[in-house]
Amino acid sequence: MPYVVAVTAVCPMRGNASHASEMVSQLLFGEVGEVLEDTADFTRIKCLYDGYEGWCAKTQLATVNDTTKFEPIGFIDGWQAQALLNNTTIHVTIGTPVFADASADKYSIVFPASAVAQTQHASTQLHLAHIANLYLNTPYLWGGKSNFGTDCSGFTQQVFKQLGIRLLRDAYQQATQGEVVGFLQGAQCGDLAFFDNPEGRITHVGILLTAETIIHASGYVRVDKIDNEGIVHSVTGKRTHKLRVIKRIL
Repeated sequence: MPYVVAVTAVCPMRGNASHASEMVSQLLFGEVGEVLEDTADFTRIKCLYDGYEGWCAKTQLATVNDTTKFEPIGFIDGWQAQALLNNTTIHVTIGTPVFADASADKYSIVFPASAVAQTQHASTQLHLAHIANLYLNTPYLWGGKSNFGTDCSGFTQQVFKQLGIRLLRDAYQQATQGEVVGFLQGAQCGDLAFFDNPEGRITHVGILLTAETIIHASGYVRVDKIDNEGIVHSVTGKRTHKLRVIKRIL
């Protein structure tokens, strides 16, 4: 089965083979997808990390013969990060996989040694909070999963990815993972809180920092208050999301 790798900082995955089609997710630089289908200008791929499918522009992909070369040895953990693509600088986002020097089709990829340096923390929860806070004020973008723009589940997936924990792509999928926390008062840093719409469908997710605060992507990545009913916007004071369930992943 053929594979491809993203050779742009972010590569949109779209619902249909058109630049005008809705973006459903993204591949970050160096992320690999399995080729499912081709048109003249687009390739439908399945992201190897989470199994998500979408159409990517062929100009943003390169063919991969050996996917093991792209297995990450770490992830970008900061705003200021670069790699070399055919000996020219490419600015990459938080959460971009870092791997040993690799090539794909006519492209060479090199990460400087400093790219793999990870911030060390005394606990997993402190590390999680550090990573999550790097995304503060990132604009909301449907289908996004980078600090250039992210949706709610892309944000949570990327934060946990850097802890070595694999989350599914969408909020309702992530709600099937982990163990239920019965009461908000018993929540801890790193628990995921899920929220539903009037029809009862889970449509939003965020990361609890404490039993009273949550960081999530809604308009932009921000820290808001949370109580047993749901989220209260820290600036406007308005209630924005209705709490459905809390799940423990860590």
